Amino acid sequence: MMESRIKRLATTLMDATTDKDPLVQEQIYNALCYLGESEPEEILNSCDEYLRQHDKLAYPHRVIILKAMETVVKNNIALLDKSTAKVVIFLASNEMTKSKEVIRDWQQAASNVLVAVGQRFINKVMEEVLTKFQPGILPHYFVMQTFANLSVSNVFGMVPFLNSILGTMLPMLGMAKQDHMKSVFCYALQHFSESIQEYLANLDKAPDPTVRKDTFSNEIFSAYEVLFNSWLQHREAKLRLAVVEAMGPMSYLMPGEKLEEQLPKLIPGILALYKKHTEAFYISKSLCQILEASVNIGSRSLDVQLDALLGTLHPQICAPADPSVPLTVKNHTEVLRCFTVLACSFPDRVLAFLLPKLESSNERTRVGTLLIMRQIINSAPSQMEIKKPFILSSMKLPLQDSNNKVKRAVVQVISAMAHHGYLEQPGGEAMMEFLVRQCALPSDAQPKKQPPDADDLTSDSVQSISVNTLFLLSTTVDRMNNVLWPYLLEFVTPIQFTNALTPLCKSLMYLAMKKQEEGENASLIRYDLNANLPSPYALTTRLLVVSSQPYVGDCRGTAALRLLNVLHYSIHPTLDQLWSKKVPLLVEHIEENTEKSLSQKEWEEKLLLFLQETLAAIADNTWICHFVTEMCRQLNSYNGFPLEKNFLYKCIGTTLGACASKDLVQKQLQELLETARYHEEAEREGLASCFGICAINHLEETLAKLEDFVRSDVFKKSVGLFSIFKDRSDNEVEKIKSTLILCYGYVALYAPKELVLSRIEADILKNIFQYFNTKVLGIKVETKDLTLKLCLIRSICMISQAIYNGVKCGDFIFSRKAELVAQMVEFIKAEPLEAMRTPVRQRAMITCTYLVILEPHLSDPDRTELIDTCLASVLALPPLEPVKERDENGGDALHKEMLYGDTTSALKDLLKSLLQRNLTPHGLQDMFAHLGPWIKSNKEHERQRAVEVSAALLDFYLSKLNVSTVIPFYNLGVLIALFSPRCSDSLASVRQHAVDCVYCLLYIQLCYEGFARDHRDEMVEGLKALKKGLEEPDFTVLFHTCNNIAMVIGKRVPPDQLMSLLLAMFEGLADPDKNCSRAATVMINSLLKERGGVLQEKVPDIMSIIHSKLEEVDEEHIRKAAQQTVYILASQHKSVVVSSLLGSSLPFDSHTCTMWRSLATEPTLTSQILEQLLEKVNRDVPYKESKCFLLGSGSERIATPLPLAATCALYEIMSAPESGAAVLGLYPPLFVTLLLRVSCTVGVQLPKNLQSRERRSSSHSPAPRSLHPCSCAVETLKVMLARGGSEEVARAVSSAGGWDLMASPERHHDGIAMLAGAMARHAGPRLPLIVKNLVPTLSSVFDSQRITTTAFFAELLNSNVVNDLILLETMMDNMTGRQKDTCMLVRMLALRGLGNIASGSPEKVRKHGAKLLASMVNGMDDKDDPHNLVALEAMSSLSKLLDHVEERDIQSMLLHIAIRIRPFFDSEQPDLRQSSIMLFGNLTKFSEGDCEVFFEQILNGLVTLLLHLQDPKPEVVKACKFALRMCGPNMGCEGLCDMFLNHLRDDRSLHYGEFMNNVCKHLMQSYPEMLNRLILTNLFYFKSNWVDIRAAAPMFIGFLVLHVDEDHCQQVDLDQLISALNLLLKDPVPAVRVKVAETLGRLVRVL
Repeated sequence: MMESRIKRLATTLMDATTDKDPLVQEQIYNALCYLGESEPEEILNSCDEYLRQHDKLAYPHRVIILKAMETVVKNNIALLDKSTAKVVIFLASNEMTKSKEVIRDWQQAASNVLVAVGQRFINKVMEEVLTKFQPGILPHYFVMQTFANLSVSNVFGMVPFLNSILGTMLPMLGMAKQDHMKSVFCYALQHFSESIQEYLANLDKAPDPTVRKDTFSNEIFSAYEVLFNSWLQHREAKLRLAVVEAMGPMSYLMPGEKLEEQLPKLIPGILALYKKHTEAFYISKSLCQILEASVNIGSRSLDVQLDALLGTLHPQICAPADPSVPLTVKNHTEVLRCFTVLACSFPDRVLAFLLPKLESSNERTRVGTLLIMRQIINSAPSQMEIKKPFILSSMKLPLQDSNNKVKRAVVQVISAMAHHGYLEQPGGEAMMEFLVRQCALPSDAQPKKQPPDADDLTSDSVQSISVNTLFLLSTTVDRMNNVLWPYLLEFVTPIQFTNALTPLCKSLMYLAMKKQEEGENASLIRYDLNANLPSPYALTTRLLVVSSQPYVGDCRGTAALRLLNVLHYSIHPTLDQLWSKKVPLLVEHIEENTEKSLSQKEWEEKLLLFLQETLAAIADNTWICHFVTEMCRQLNSYNGFPLEKNFLYKCIGTTLGACASKDLVQKQLQELLETARYHEEAEREGLASCFGICAINHLEETLAKLEDFVRSDVFKKSVGLFSIFKDRSDNEVEKIKSTLILCYGYVALYAPKELVLSRIEADILKNIFQYFNTKVLGIKVETKDLTLKLCLIRSICMISQAIYNGVKCGDFIFSRKAELVAQMVEFIKAEPLEAMRTPVRQRAMITCTYLVILEPHLSDPDRTELIDTCLASVLALPPLEPVKERDENGGDALHKEMLYGDTTSALKDLLKSLLQRNLTPHGLQDMFAHLGPWIKSNKEHERQRAVEVSAALLDFYLSKLNVSTVIPFYNLGVLIALFSPRCSDSLASVRQHAVDCVYCLLYIQLCYEGFARDHRDEMVEGLKALKKGLEEPDFTVLFHTCNNIAMVIGKRVPPDQLMSLLLAMFEGLADPDKNCSRAATVMINSLLKERGGVLQEKVPDIMSIIHSKLEEVDEEHIRKAAQQTVYILASQHKSVVVSSLLGSSLPFDSHTCTMWRSLATEPTLTSQILEQLLEKVNRDVPYKESKCFLLGSGSERIATPLPLAATCALYEIMSAPESGAAVLGLYPPLFVTLLLRVSCTVGVQLPKNLQSRERRSSSHSPAPRSLHPCSCAVETLKVMLARGGSEEVARAVSSAGGWDLMASPERHHDGIAMLAGAMARHAGPRLPLIVKNLVPTLSSVFDSQRITTTAFFAELLNSNVVNDLILLETMMDNMTGRQKDTCMLVRMLALRGLGNIASGSPEKVRKHGAKLLASMVNGMDDKDDPHNLVALEAMSSLSKLLDHVEERDIQSMLLHIAIRIRPFFDSEQPDLRQSSIMLFGNLTKFSEGDCEVFFEQILNGLVTLLLHLQDPKPEVVKACKFALRMCGPNMGCEGLCDMFLNHLRDDRSLHYGEFMNNVCKHLMQSYPEMLNRLILTNLFYFKSNWVDIRAAAPMFIGFLVLHVDEDHCQQVDLDQLISALNLLLKDPVPAVRVKVAETLGRLVRVL
C-alpha cells in the first residue's frame, strides 16, 4: 500500500516536470531526491517505470528525472541491491541509446546515472553497456563517453575491461566517418591511457598487480596509427585538438621502438598544428608528454628534431601571455616544461640556440629568451653547472638593453642565477651592478596600477622589482653574502646611484649585521683586500648628507643613519658609545614625524650637532683634516642637488670649526671661494652659512680670508674674464659680491658677540657697502641687481640681530642706524606699487624692525617717512587674484600669496617695534593718524589690510601696557568711532578685526582707569562671543550684533567721551561703505535708548510719515526706529492706531505688518488691542453664501472682510515675541474664537477683489503669507499657541502634519484630533474654560462645527486630563448623544471618543461598561454604513475597552462578537482585516469562563491567522502576531505558546518557513487529531487572491505531514489532497508551484 502511494507521489511530481519555470523544475528535482532519501529503491523503480510508460515525454523533462536518479544513486549507492541496480542500469542504458542522434543533455544525464552506479556495480554496468558495444557495429556516441568517464571515476574497476574494449574498438576507428564519433573515440583513448597510467602507478593497491604496460601497448599503437595518419589531417579544428589531446597520454603506453620509429613523423606533425590553431595549450601539453615519453625511452631521434622543436617553441614564449585568458598562461607553462625536458637532454644545443637570440633586434624575442633562460637555470641546474661562465658572458648585451620589459626579465634571470651560484663566478659583479642601476631608476611620484604583463611597463615597476630582488638576495640567499659584502659599498658614494641608496643601505646593514654575528666586527671592511671601496670619510660624508632629506627615496634618511651606525667601528673606533646612543634618537625623530610635519631647520640642527659631537669624540686632527678634504671633494658631486649641497656646506663649516690647523682652514676657505657656483642661490646660501659657522671658532681667519679674496688675483681675474662678455660680466660679478656680502652677514650673526661687535662698523659694514656701491668716473652708482640688493638687506638684518642679541639695551650706539634705515626706505620706495614680485619689501621691513630697536632714536621726520612709506608700499597693492583666475598658474599664485602674507607680517612687526618706543595714548594717536585714511578707504582690500594691521597693533599695545598712574585715555571716543561702524563692513574679515579693535580699546580704557591688565570685564568679554554673528553677511544678524556691541560701548564709555563718540558716529553716516553707514545708525539709536527717550516729544508728528519712510528706504535701522515710534504712538492713541491700521488694504504689506508687530511691546497695551480685535472677529458673520453661476446650481462661501483683516492683525501682533504675556491673559477666548474661525473657514473663498489683489502682491513679494481664510485662521491659531506658552502644542501638531490636515475638508477632523491631543498633553489646565465654551456648538445647525467639536472632544477623552478636570461625565454624555446624529462622520467620531475612554480614563470604563459595550455593538450593527467605517471604528474602540470592562458585561456578548467579526478576517479591506484580528486577540482574555466554546473559535481562526502572517499589508501581519500571542496561552500547548511569544514580537523579523515548520511540529505533538481539519482549512486558501498566502497554504500542509505521527496518518484524505495539490501545481505564479512541489515530496511521511 505504502509503496503504491510513494509511487503515486513520485508520479505526480514527474508529471509536473513539464513546468517551464526553472525554479519549479529545481524544486521538483529536490522533491524527488527527498523522496529518494526515504525510499531510494522505490523511487528509482518508480522513475524507471514512469520513463518506460511515458515514452513520448520530451527529453528536457526526462533529464530532470534522470538527474534525480543520479543524485539518489550517488547518495545511496551502498544501500542499493543488485536487482534495483540492474533496473537502473538497463533504463539508463536505454535512455542513453534510445535516440541514434546525439542529444547531449538527455544522453549525458543517462550516462551520468551509469557512471554513478558504476562506482559499485561496475561489472553490471559493463555487462549492460557492452551489449551496446558490438564488434563491427559503430557504437553510440555516449557509450564511448560512458566508458571514458567510468575509466576515470573507477580506475581499478575499469582497467581490467580496457584490453577487450580496445580490441573491439580498434576496428571501429576506421568505420567512424562523423567528426563527433572520431572526437569521442579520441576522448576515450585519452582517458583510457590516463587511467592505465594511474593503475600502473598504484600497482601496490591494484586488484591485479600483474598488469603491465605492454598489455596495452600494441592496441594503443594501432589506435595511434589511425589517429595520427588519418584523423590528425582532418580539416575540422576541434577534431584535430581531440586527437592531439589523446596522443600525449597515449605516447607513454606505446612500445618504445614504435615510438622511436614514429618520432620523425610525430613531432613535425604536432609542430605543424601550431600554425593551424590559435589556442596552443592542448598542443603544447601533448607535445610535452610526447617529449617526456621520448626521453624516458632514451630516444635518439630527438636529436634530429631539436632544431625544429626549438624554432617552433621559442616564438610561443615570445608571444606575451594574456592573464585574462587563462589558457595562454597555461600554454606558457607547458612550453617552458618542454624547454626543461630539452635542456636536460641537450644542454649545449639549447644554449647554442638561445644565447644568440639575446642579440635580436626584436624586444619580444629578447624577453622570451630571457624567460626561457630563467626556466632552465632553475630547472636544469646540474646540466647548466659547467655552462655558467658561458651563460654569464652572453649576458653582456642584455645588461645594456634600455627596454623596460627586457630589463625586468634580466632582473628575474639575475635572481635565478643568484640562487644557483652564478654570481660568485667572474662576471657576476657586472650582473650585480646592473641590478643596482635598476634600483637607481627614478621612481614615479604616483605610480600607475599596472597588470604584471602590461605592454606599457614603466621604469617604476622595473625599479620596484629590482629593489625587492636586491633585498631578497641580501637576506634569504646565504651564498650571496660574500658576493655582496663589501662589494655593495662601492655604490654608496657615486651620485648616479642616489635613487638606489635606500635599498642599498638596507641590504648593507643586514649583511653587516650578519658579519658582526659571525664575529667580524673589527675587520668589517677590509680595505687591504678591496681597493675600490669608499673611504670612511667618503662614507660618512655621503650618508650624513643624504640624511638631511630623510623622506626622499622611500625614507633614505633612516636607512642611511642605520647603516652609518652599523659601520661605526670602520669609521673610527672611538664612535661606538656616542653613535649607539645618538643614532637611534635621530632615527626615532624621523619615524615620529612625516615629510610635512618635520621642521627642516630643526632636523639640520640635530644632524650638525651630531656631527659636532662626532668630531669632538674623534678628537683626531689628522682624521678631521682628511674628513674636511673629502667633504670639499664631494661638493661638485651635488651639483643639481641644491638642498643636499647647501647642507654639505654647513657640514664643512662645522668641520672646519673643529679643525685645529689654521692653515688648513684658510686653504679650504680659499678653495671654497674659488670653486663656488655663485649664480646658484642655494650655493650662495650654503657658502655663506659655511663661513658663518666656521667663524664661531675662527673669526679672524674668516674675515681675513674674505678680505684677501677680494684683493686676490683670482677675484680680479674673474672680474677681468667676465668683462670680456660685457652682459655676463655685470651679472656674474654682482653674484660674487652678493655672496661676499651674505658671508659677512652670517659671520656677524654666528661669531662670538664679544669679538664681533667691535668689527661691525669698522670692517664688516665698510666692506659690505664697498661691494654694494660701484664707482663710475669717481661717482658712486647704486646697483640695480636684485640678488645683490636682497643679500645686502639680509646681511644688514643679520648684523642688526647680532647687535641686538649681543648687547644690553643702550650700551651700544649704532651710529650708522639712520643711514641704514634711510637705505631700506629707498629700497622700499623703489618697489613698483602695481605688483609685488620680489621679497625686497618684506626683507627691508624685517631689517628696519631690528634697526629701530637699536640706539639712537629715529628723528620724527625719519619715523614718519618710514611709516608712510611702508604703509603705502603694502596697503596700496592691488588685491590678489581670485583662485579661479589663478588655476592655470597655481605655483606662481601660491608663491605670491605666501610672499604677500610674509610681507604683511613684516609690516605688523615693524609698526609694533615703532609703537614699543612710545607706548602712550599720544603714540597710539600718532600711529592711527597714519592708518586712519587707509581704514576709511573706499577700496575694500585697503580697508581690510589696514584694519587687520590695526587689530594687531592694538593687541600689542594692550599686551605691553603698564600703567603706573591713572590718566585719561583722551582719544578713546574718536578711536571707537573709527572702528565700531566697521563691525558691519561689507568684508567679513574687516568686521571680525573691527570687533577685536573695539575689544582692545575698551580694555586699554579699563587699564587707564586703574584696573590690572589681567582683569576681565564681563561686558567687554561678551564682544568675543559676538564675533560669531559677524561671520555671515546677514543684515539681521549684523544688526543684532552691532546693537549688542553698541550696548557694551554705551555701558563702558565714560560720560565725558559720550558726545565726542556720538559726534564722530554721526560723521560715520557718510561712510562710503553702506553697511558701515547702517551700523552707525543702529549704534546711534542704541546709544540714545541707553541714555533716555529723547524722541518722546516728537511722537504725535511721526505716525503720519512712518509708512512712507518705510516704503522709501527698506533698511534695517530705519525699520527698527519706525517700530519704536509706532509703539510710543499706540501707547497714547491705541484706538486711532488700530482703526487706521485696520483700514490698510489687504493683504497687509510688509511695512504695515512691521507697524502691527510694534504694538506687542508692552503687555497691558497689547491686551487692550487684542480685545478690540477679538470683538471685531466675533461681531460680523464669517462668510456669506454666494450663487455659483458656472456650476448652474449650488453656492460657494465668500469670507467677510472685517473678520479677515482682524484675523491677519491678530497674527501680526501675536507673531511678535513680546506679546506673550498679553496672549497668556486672554488664552481661552483667543483659542475658542480662532478654533471656531478655522472651523468656519474650511472651504471658504476670498472675495473676488481680494483674490486678484493677493495674486498681484504675490508677484511682487517672494514668499507672501497666504490670505486664504482657512490658512490665515490656522496660521493665527498656531502663532497664538506659540505665544501663549503652548509652543509644545503647536510643535506637536506641526510635526504630525496636523495643520495641513485641518485645512483639508476630507481630513479636517484628524487635524482637530491632533490639536486636542496636544492640548491635553501640554495645556491641560486651559481645557475647562475651552470645553465650557465649545459644548453649545454640538447642537449647531452646521455640520462643520459639530464635526470640529466632536473630533476635539473625542480626542480629549483619550487623555486622563478630562477626568482630572472633572469633565468626563459631561463629555461622555455628549458623545453618547451624538450616536443618532444625521452625519455619519459625527457618529464615527462619537464612537472613537467613547473608545478613547479606555486609554484616557480606564478606571471609569468599569463603571460605565455596559453602556459603552452597548454603544459599540450598536455601532457594529449600524445600518447606514455602506463602507463599514462605523463598524471598523466600533471594533477598534471595543478592542481598547476590553481591557477594562467587567467580565460579566462582556460574557453575554462574547460569542456574538466573535462570530460577527470572523468574516472580516479575509476582507479585501486591510484596515477591516487588521481591526477584526486585533479584536479577536483581545477577546481571548475573556475565554476562561466559556473555555471550550471559545477554544473552538480559536481553532477556527488559527489557520487563517497563521497564513495571514504572509499578508501583503504589514499592519495586518502585526495584528496576526498580536492575536496569536494572545491565543497561545489558551491552546494548552506550552511549546506553541512560547514560540508565539518569542518569535512573534513586533520588533523581531520572522523567518516564516522555519517558524511554520516549528509550529506544525508542536501542533502535531499536541493536537494530532486536528490534522485533517487543519489540512481542509488550508485547502480553502488554495484559491486565495494573495499569492503569498496561496504559496503559504501548501507549505503549511507540507510541514504538518512532515511532523505527524504514523498513527494519525490515516486521517488524511490523500486523494483529495493530491488532487488539490495537482490543481495548484498549475498556478500561474512559479513561487506557488515551487511550494506545491516541495509539499508533494513531503507527503512520503503520510503514505
